[in-house]
Amino acid sequence: MHKLSLRARVLTGVAAAISAMALGVVAAQPAAATTGIPVGFGFVAPQVAGFPTGAVFLAGGGAYDPSTGFVHAGGAFNCTASVNQGPLAGCQAHEGVRWDTDHLLSSTPFKCTANGTLKTATTGDDTVVVQADFYRAGDGNNESFSAQMIVSEHDLAPGVLGMQNVWVQGVGCGAALAHFA
Repeated sequence: MHKLSLRARVLTGVAAAISAMALGVVAAQPAAATTGIPVGFGFVAPQVAGFPTGAVFLAGGGAYDPSTGFVHAGGAFNCTASVNQGPLAGCQAHEGVRWDTDHLLSSTPFKCTANGTLKTATTGDDTVVVQADFYRAGDGNNESFSAQMIVSEHDLAPGVLGMQNVWVQGVGCGAALAHFA
């Protein structure tokens, strides 16, 4: 019997979660940021990079409410190439297990590359900005790293070639399949 890799299982689970969220969306639902209704989101970002070293794989989702500051989210995390700068410095290739949120941020400045233009992302109905904790195997429930993270349905950096709708502090940006409901 063929066994699915951890990555394939995570991607399948995230795809199922995104599909379930999409099926539960009611078109006439008012905007969450103005009603106090939590926003649900799910995403898969196979390659987040752009700084001198390192790349990460991220997947996951959760819910947040910009009007109250509530956030509960998490998912899979893996350094696909060693990171030597920023908050994830020291994460070696093939290290990483999971991430979760520490708290919701109203906004944050970010760059997709070390020499890129500084932009600002703001939490809203289709973008979430969080302080996240990242865990490696062997560190148990003690976070290995803590960094800011952005997930959005839209392109965060239209001036950068391709879609850039996920960002990790000190690593860079990447394209993700992302859905907010």
